[in-house]
Amino acid sequence: MVIFIESIIGCILFTIPIFILSKNPIEGIHDYPPAIIAKVKEKGIIDDTQVPGSKKVIVKKSLFALIIVFICAVVVYYINGARGFLQGFGYTYLLWTIVDWYDAIIIDCLWFCHDKRFVIPGTEGMKEYKDYWFHIKGSVKGMLIGLPVALLVGVMVALVTFVVR
Repeated sequence: MVIFIESIIGCILFTIPIFILSKNPIEGIHDYPPAIIAKVKEKGIIDDTQVPGSKKVIVKKSLFALIIVFICAVVVYYINGARGFLQGFGYTYLLWTIVDWYDAIIIDCLWFCHDKRFVIPGTEGMKEYKDYWFHIKGSVKGMLIGLPVALLVGVMVALVTFVVR
């Protein structure tokens, strides 16, 4: 039951910044399909600092991942009662995967692909806005990104458990 409640809270917390980004989609351009990014860049709306793989985007996503590591470590230790590496890793990866697939199916495929608020002026009508496969592949990549995050949480839980004993 705890995992279910945490999953709902995680999905809600994940949705809030997406809702905010829907008011200015350029802020989240690094998560758009490559053809849309190329078109927006071609029109001069964005520069190289806003594309996937840029230093700015990598730093931003890395900081987000570190924040998630600390939040998950606290949650799985204090709320889930994780007391070792495997429990910390397992709980975190399960929660990460649930939110990851919520993102792919609900946020990306059902919301992003059908809401005109995410369409950037000058890219209207591009078929890539409804590229469901792009989002599913992104979710698989997200699951891979979740592995080192869960690994770090597992290590933190194991260390705290060792120190507290």
